[in-house]
Amino acid sequence: MLTLISFLVGTSQFVISGILDEVATSVGVSLSAAGQLITVFALATTIGTPVVIVATSKIGRRKQLLLALAIILLGIMLTITLPGFGFLLLSRIVLGVGSGVFVVTSYATAANLAPAGRQARAMSNVSLGFSASLVFGVPIGRVVAVTYDWKVIFWGIGLFTLLGIFAIAKAIPSTKGEASVPLGKQLALLKNPKIATALGVTFFVFIGYSVVNTYITPFLTSVMSLSGGVVSVILFVLGIASLIGSKFGGFLADRTGTARTLVISMIVQALALALLSIAAGSNFVSIPLLILWTIAAWTFGPTQNFNLLSLAPEASGIMLSLNSTFVQLGFAVGAGIGGVAVGGPSILSICWIGAAAVAAAVAVVSVSFGLTRSFSKRAATE
Repeated sequence: MLTLISFLVGTSQFVISGILDEVATSVGVSLSAAGQLITVFALATTIGTPVVIVATSKIGRRKQLLLALAIILLGIMLTITLPGFGFLLLSRIVLGVGSGVFVVTSYATAANLAPAGRQARAMSNVSLGFSASLVFGVPIGRVVAVTYDWKVIFWGIGLFTLLGIFAIAKAIPSTKGEASVPLGKQLALLKNPKIATALGVTFFVFIGYSVVNTYITPFLTSVMSLSGGVVSVILFVLGIASLIGSKFGGFLADRTGTARTLVISMIVQALALALLSIAAGSNFVSIPLLILWTIAAWTFGPTQNFNLLSLAPEASGIMLSLNSTFVQLGFAVGAGIGGVAVGGPSILSICWIGAAAVAAAVAVVSVSFGLTRSFSKRAATE
């Protein structure tokens, strides 16, 4: 059930990138302005989620899930009913807070409900729902937006979200609230240089991902001159590529090690984006490059999570929360930079900017692993 609801929540977040041109036309703004819908969503998730989680930690996880879905439903109602770009920005802020709270709480709930020894599998099933939103939710949303109206997508998400509220109220057992981790304690980990540089890697990689992914539909339609139906197929293929990358990251890390996997992933991302800007005139070359870039980008995620957990195994929950925060910050900054780039002379510049951001991450990860080795040697001598 949590997996299915996660699919809805993920679709409410990611579908905008697949219908950005339709939304921009509908509310009468430029593509660069419409891209800021992703920026405000990410910023609302980054800022609002920890505040709500800390404020509601004593009410129990079932009530937190219900609260999160109620906030999401409010955001969807605002999306559907209120006219104009300003109200649409407001609705994305509300959706960002609700989605962030649901993500954090659903992972924790799945781990608690699972039998001993199967917590990781339960959490991965919830993650599958978010990944599936890229595979099915985004391309289906594109088809609906082109055929009918983009708001029809949110009518559907809203209906199923309402059903999800009833399902959670009936199926999830009531639990006592737990003591929350103060924000100060979470931020104190940033004083560790190894952790700070590792989170910097996350930040730059997701800037690179967001710059391109936010404007992927305009890129496909204008630069690659693809039609609406073909765009939906490409979005579906890229969703499949994201699933492959998620699984491949764990496999490659086990075989070659975390450091090599991270570096390989980022180098492939940077090269694919740089080549894409050169070969954009040939769809025969550009489409495989987009697939390769997506696989490499999604290979990074699980590997970086493992890397951060290895840096602070005693604070695994806080580390994952901090990493999620830097992911959303990267999304926000990337969408903002991409908006400026799209409003410039050529949309092709998003590829170069994305490649540069990932190249910066390669530099940061080199510092990160260098610090890890130096600290290990120092500890060994002491």
